[in-house]
Amino acid sequence: MTDQPAPAVQSRTVLCIEDEHFISELYTRALTKGGYHVTVEGDGEKALAEAQTDKYDIILLDLMLPNLTGIEILRTLRDTARVPPLRAKIIITTNLEQREDVRADIESHADGYLVKAEMTPHELVNFLDTVK
Repeated sequence: MTDQPAPAVQSRTVLCIEDEHFISELYTRALTKGGYHVTVEGDGEKALAEAQTDKYDIILLDLMLPNLTGIEILRTLRDTARVPPLRAKIIITTNLEQREDVRADIESHADGYLVKAEMTPHELVNFLDTVK
């Protein structure tokens, strides 16, 4: 019997679409420490192009972005005509107060909805650990 190394655990990839540098830095540090590989994009148009590469397991999507809103990005990524469909889980991250109907519509297209002010970076990592 030969000793074989345990298979390497592949870290999950996260695209953090966030234009607030301080928040993206906090998330990047916490997620990296939690074993995630993180890419950050703060511009809406560039973020959409990066998300469309479909190389991420999870997309953290802020709603307020320059050049293209998070809602526009979400609708494009969740377009039912997209073949193949995007494999990434999309988690909305926002501090915006939304009307109940607007929030329900956003949530129906996303895999999660988090209010940034109500969650620490460590809690974010714990939440993403549960996303399958």
